[in-house]
Amino acid sequence: MVSRGLFAGDGYDCFAAGAALARACNVETVGAPLPKVVAYLDPGEYRSTWLGNKAIYRSRMALADGGELVVLAPGVTRLGEDAGIDRLIRRHGYRGTAATLAAVAADPELLGSLSAAAHLTHGSSEGRFRITYAPGGLSREEITGVGYEYLELAGALRRYDPARLAPGPNLMADGEEIYFLPNPAVGLWSTRERLAGG
Repeated sequence: MVSRGLFAGDGYDCFAAGAALARACNVETVGAPLPKVVAYLDPGEYRSTWLGNKAIYRSRMALADGGELVVLAPGVTRLGEDAGIDRLIRRHGYRGTAATLAAVAADPELLGSLSAAAHLTHGSSEGRFRITYAPGGLSREEITGVGYEYLELAGALRRYDPARLAPGPNLMADGEEIYFLPNPAVGLWSTRERLAGG
């Protein structure tokens, strides 16, 4: 990670210049939707799905319909960053926009925490692709209870060893093709078509 620019000012031109540099440096495009993405969450930075779900919303535009996102999350031991949000995530899960809007209408606590409601929608694939978490400190029941699939961490790290994978496309020994994101916080991944609004 490096700094490539500093933009300060009141006008639109300053914003536009910063946005153009950010797009050139931080947006990765792929030619075709990706059937499988594996994202690694550094345990020193990611301890909750609240933060770790960057893996979802930063890669969703690159993932193929029916594809899978595997999230290697050795440091993830909780869902929310605080007890209240953790409770709301456990209660409602990552079930998509329609379910979250219904939950906001029915649950006064969620209505009073719209940041949690927004997080619940960001953490869903809206049924378009599978999300599989391999956490370091959450059980299978906790992961499946919020709508994700579960993968045992030790086995996942043996198969998808972050130290041996290169950023981007990788071909596994058995022929499986994956796209590896060593840190989903540092970019946005999309197909060219989706980025263009198609």
